[in-house]
Amino acid sequence: MGKNVTPYKDSKLSKKEQVEQMFDSISDNYDGLNRVISLGTDVKWRKKVVAKVTETNPEKILDIATGTGDLAIQMANSGAKKIIGLDISEGMLKVGRKKISNKNLDSKIEMIQGDSEDLPFQNDEFDAITVAFGVRNFQNLEKGLKEIYRVLKPNGIFVVLETSVPRKFPFKQGYHVYSGVILPMIGKLFSKDKNAYSYLSESAANFPYGEKFNNILKKIGFINIEDLPQTFGVSTIYTASK
Repeated sequence: MGKNVTPYKDSKLSKKEQVEQMFDSISDNYDGLNRVISLGTDVKWRKKVVAKVTETNPEKILDIATGTGDLAIQMANSGAKKIIGLDISEGMLKVGRKKISNKNLDSKIEMIQGDSEDLPFQNDEFDAITVAFGVRNFQNLEKGLKEIYRVLKPNGIFVVLETSVPRKFPFKQGYHVYSGVILPMIGKLFSKDKNAYSYLSESAANFPYGEKFNNILKKIGFINIEDLPQTFGVSTIYTASK
């Protein structure tokens, strides 16, 4: 696995606590800034995640690291009776609850604050579990994945959307310039938290993507693992089962 990257290098708080603090601080402008930084492509990637989940006809879905609920809201038309969005940041959840209420989805989507590495659910509870741009924020990646495995039903689907690094020229070089220089610059200009977008960039570069992540999933016990690089490899959709 890559090195353990944290938002605030001089902080004595745990990574988990730092991530909570960081997302609380950027929650108000997170959605708008994300659209700008990703040039809107994150919306297209999430649609593909929704399609993967919908194919399995789930009744109950858990969206971990739900943030402001973008993916949970997109999955409202998946046919599921219940969707639970879980996040460590109450600030992000507060924004998400407003969005859900504005779309009259309160009866279908529930947003709760919780720890991805200590999920407050029973074994084998969910037909589908999703994580979009969240697994790299886990303090202990394997512990979080073990928890996901525990609460996923047998034959249930697990779908991850996460950043990755393009392998081919010139996309690889362009990615490093954009993520290492431009993205943190945009974040510093428009975000109250000057460390946040530098952390998001650095954590993305250090995440064990592709075959390395597949091997971690296998180690946990997941089966039918597949990775699908998106947009020249700047992100990857992973699917797995139990």
